[in-house]
Amino acid sequence: MSKPVSALNGAQFHGIAEVRDLGLQGMITLRGDLTKPKLKSAVKSVTGLALPKTGGILSDETGSVAWMSPDELLLLVPYAEVDAHLATLQKDLAKEHSLAVNVSDARAMFSLSGPKAREVLAKLVPVDLSPGAFEPGMMRRTRMAQVAAAFWMMDEDTFHIICFRSVARYVFDLLTVAAQEGSEVNAF
Repeated sequence: MSKPVSALNGAQFHGIAEVRDLGLQGMITLRGDLTKPKLKSAVKSVTGLALPKTGGILSDETGSVAWMSPDELLLLVPYAEVDAHLATLQKDLAKEHSLAVNVSDARAMFSLSGPKAREVLAKLVPVDLSPGAFEPGMMRRTRMAQVAAAFWMMDEDTFHIICFRSVARYVFDLLTVAAQEGSEVNAF
């Protein structure tokens, strides 16, 4: 039996910002009517968290709940616990029109950190990342150069970025080029 590894197996880069592969992350896509009490209760039972506002993400030390679209959430849980959480969701939502799928191995997750992290990411996404326009607790799904990506701020100097595993090397390389020493544009 093979041992699971992340897409880039812990790759790191240090420039005007630090780029890191965050390793294995449990991810469950949950689709359904986000206004239904049963769905809210099921999410709370698995994550301990409420549903975030539109375009938001809620996190604690064990995981996160991210708003992805009007009928979709992304639950971030410990990788080793995904199957148990998925079984709980499927049991709790058995009579609800919903879909819960383990997408952990189909995605890659990166951290972009440092005082220039906003500037690095702003080079790659069509999102206003200026302070006040994008803050911790906000989530965006968008394009990063030529590929789909989602990101949010953990704190003022740290972003987490999710992309498809198949484009993980491309996203890592984009981030490292945008974070090269001497590439500051001092936009923020």
